[in-house]
Amino acid sequence: MVQFSVLDLAPITRGGSVAKTLQHAVELAQHVERLGYHRIWMAEHHGMPGIASAATAVLIGHVAGATSTLRVGAGGIMLPNHAPLMVAEQFGTLEALYPGRIDLGLGRAPGSDGPTARALRRTMHSDPDAFPQDVQELMSYFEGSGPIQAVPGTGANVPVWILGSSLFGAQTAAALGLPYAFASHFAPGQMMEAIALYRESFRPSKHLAKPYVMLGYNVVAADTDDNARLLATSLKQAFVNLRLGRPSTLPPPNPSFDEQLPPQAQALLSSVLSASAIGSPQTVRSTMQSFVTKTSPDELIVTSMLYDHAARLRSFELLAELRDDLTA
Repeated sequence: MVQFSVLDLAPITRGGSVAKTLQHAVELAQHVERLGYHRIWMAEHHGMPGIASAATAVLIGHVAGATSTLRVGAGGIMLPNHAPLMVAEQFGTLEALYPGRIDLGLGRAPGSDGPTARALRRTMHSDPDAFPQDVQELMSYFEGSGPIQAVPGTGANVPVWILGSSLFGAQTAAALGLPYAFASHFAPGQMMEAIALYRESFRPSKHLAKPYVMLGYNVVAADTDDNARLLATSLKQAFVNLRLGRPSTLPPPNPSFDEQLPPQAQALLSSVLSASAIGSPQTVRSTMQSFVTKTSPDELIVTSMLYDHAARLRSFELLAELRDDLTA
């Protein structure tokens, strides 16, 4: 069986608020914990009007405190924005508060535009190509193997993951012997090549004996195909707005959105949302089984960007009911 987890992008809906979004994040985590999902991750984005998880470690602590068994983590922390020592201290603190439940996924992109990245001020000359060295430095703080001690942090049992949407992350994860999560939920273009590279190049380590692949996946499940397609227009609008350089809060469903799309936008959505299942439980099962058969993931981390919170909870409920039917 494929392990199922959740990626909560903490969507701020049109007319909503950050406070309401954070309340929904807790409700979602408690809901998927009851449904038996393995973990829930939050992602670091900055300067995005529709995403409320910029202070990722703070939100992780809030959600972990409201749950009891669910693993909670970062999918991910964008390491160019931070000194590795500070990340070790933050996640060492989280692990001390919630032992055995904290994950740390690391990415090499800033999670923002250029001006916002500069405003984060890690350094004036942050180098994304130094990412592997930054990962090793961070891990050395957990291990207590360097001249500087992270307190909290030293000795913390925090699993480190490498995130990516290109071959760079796959190479890094394979070389360091770490689990790998690919962002196929929004950038599936190099997915198959990255998975193959990671599995073929993997070097066993004290952290992981064999390759472990998690894939991002969009699911919009509803009682009927038509209802699911309508709900999914919120996600589609948000993607189009983002690609046009005008990121927005998550808009309500638009029944005529698909018909109004020009061919270029239709092609864009077909590409970026190719790792998606939208429909009734039967449709979602069939679509996901094809994806799982093609990719053989160890785990799927599912996101469901829906305007209506009750519909979002229902989507994860319907998905949980068919989870045991999927085989790699």
